[in-house]
Amino acid sequence: MTTRRSFLTRTLALGCSAAASPLVTPVTFAATPGDNRLVVIILRGAMDGLDVVRPLGDRALVRHRPNQDGALILNDFWGAHPALEPLAPLWAAGELSFAHAVSTPYRDKRSHFDGQDFLENGGFRADGTLTDARDGWLNRLVADLPGATAETAFAVGAENLLLTSGAAPASTWAPEAVLDLSPQAELLLEKIYAGDPLFHAAAMQAIALSADTEGNMAGTRRRGRAKALADFAAGRLREETRLAAFSIGGWDTHARQANALPRALEELTDAVLALKAGLGPVWGKTAVLCLTEFGRTVRENGSGGTDHGTGGAAIFAGGALRGGQIMGDWPGLGDGALYQDRDLMPTRDVRAYAAHAIAALLPVGTSTIESRVFPGLEMGADPGLIL
Repeated sequence: MTTRRSFLTRTLALGCSAAASPLVTPVTFAATPGDNRLVVIILRGAMDGLDVVRPLGDRALVRHRPNQDGALILNDFWGAHPALEPLAPLWAAGELSFAHAVSTPYRDKRSHFDGQDFLENGGFRADGTLTDARDGWLNRLVADLPGATAETAFAVGAENLLLTSGAAPASTWAPEAVLDLSPQAELLLEKIYAGDPLFHAAAMQAIALSADTEGNMAGTRRRGRAKALADFAAGRLREETRLAAFSIGGWDTHARQANALPRALEELTDAVLALKAGLGPVWGKTAVLCLTEFGRTVRENGSGGTDHGTGGAAIFAGGALRGGQIMGDWPGLGDGALYQDRDLMPTRDVRAYAAHAIAALLPVGTSTIESRVFPGLEMGADPGLIL
C-alpha cells in the first residue's frame, strides 16, 4: 500500500535529487546457472586494513600505531579489531578469512574516485592504467556466464555501481528512501516551490519528515540500511539469484579513527550476519567478498586518523570458504619495508582473490577471467580461499 508519506518521500527523492539525494545504496542481482552464490560488498572510503586485522607479531606495529589495543586474538601473529567480535563464531567455524597487503594496480594519486573506479572496473593495461571501458567486472562476468539472466527487482532514485554497469542486463533494488535534508537543501526546496502551492506544501512536508526522522535515525540509519540491503539480498539469493553486490560507506577515517572505524565495522558486521541468517542452508554455498579501493597510511596522523595509502586488506565470509586464514605474503612494517616510506607494501593484486573465487564457484574458465572479467590480471597460484 502506498501511503502519503511513502509517496511524498519517493516523489521528492526522484524529482529533487539535485537538492536532496536519498541516502540509499542499490543492491544488484543476477541469476546464473549452478547452486553457488557470490556477494560483493564495496567498502567505500578506503578501509584501514592495519586496524581491522592487526599484525600483532610485527614489532614495528606499536611504533606506528601506539594506540591500538584490545585486539581479538586470531593466532600467534594476528589480531582483529574488537568491533569484529560478533564475527568470531564465523572465524572459529572456518567461515571468515582475511587477505592482507593487497591492492589494485592503482598507485600514488590515492584518489577515492579513481581508486573506486579501478576497483569496480577491474581492467588494467600493462602500465597499470585503467582501461577505457566504462563497465564493471561483475557485469562482464554476467555476460560471460552461460544462461545468465537479469532478475526483476524494484529500484528508486539510487546511484549505480560501476561494478555492475555494462551491457549485460542486471536489476537493482533499494530500500525506501529516508530524506536527510541539510539546512541548505531545506532552504533551496522552500525557495524553488514558493510560488507553487501544491509543491510548496509537499516540500514543507518533506522538510518536516526529514526533521522528524533525523533525531531517531542519526545513530542507526547506516546500520539499518546495510542490514536491509543484506536481508533483501539473502531473500533473492535463496531463490534464483546467484550474484549480488552493494556498497557500504564510512571508511574514510582521516580523523578520530577510534570512533569512526568501529561504526563502519558494526555496519559491515550487521550485513554479514544478516546474510548468514537470511541465507540459511544456502550460506554453505556462498562467498562474500568485502573489497576496498586502497589501504591507509601506516603511521597515524595528528588528528588520530590515517590518510590515503596503498596496500590494504580484504575481508571474506561465507560457508563456501576454507576459512580461518590470514592470506597473503606479509611485507613487514620495519625500516625500508614500506611503500614510499608511508604505506603498506602491496604483495598481491586483490583481483586475484576475486578471480580465484569466481573460478571455484562459477562455470567460467581461467582464460575468460584473465582476458574478459579482469583484463590485465595474471591470477597466479590459488590462495585456497574456497573449499
